Amino acid sequence: MKKHTYQTNLIWTGNRGTGTTNYRDYDRDYDIHIMGKPVILGSSDPAFLGDPKRHNPEEQLVAALSSCHLLWYLHLCAEAGVVVIEYEDEASGVMIENENGSGQFSEVTLRPRVRVRKQMMVKQAEVLHEEAHGLCFIARSVNFPVYVEGDVAF
Repeated sequence: MKKHTYQTNLIWTGNRGTGTTNYRDYDRDYDIHIMGKPVILGSSDPAFLGDPKRHNPEEQLVAALSSCHLLWYLHLCAEAGVVVIEYEDEASGVMIENENGSGQFSEVTLRPRVRVRKQMMVKQAEVLHEEAHGLCFIARSVNFPVYVEGDVAF
């Protein structure tokens, strides 16, 4: 069994000079640094006093599921001789907020729209969505359902 380790460095940048003296006295902004890559500017969701111009963790989770599916799907298509020429996914996630302020995702739905080179590839391309979903590292790691509503066209 191979083991992979991923490292990030998160730096809170939201101190307005008084730290967290009061719930409304600080920004939720942070920067995610990953060696050799562009900085990701993050914040909380605007519903939780975050900056709407920055990425929030909930969006990043949905994007991680979407991109993991994409990468496995393209891999499987390449191995199967299915030539994908376009791929777009309008993914969405639902998070339930509890009365005490905690919350959890209840589901994520991926909606990949794929275009293949030849009509004869459509059926196989449709089947490969299920296999990609079963292999996705991120989807296998979450405790809520991830649905895939794929659409393949020529």
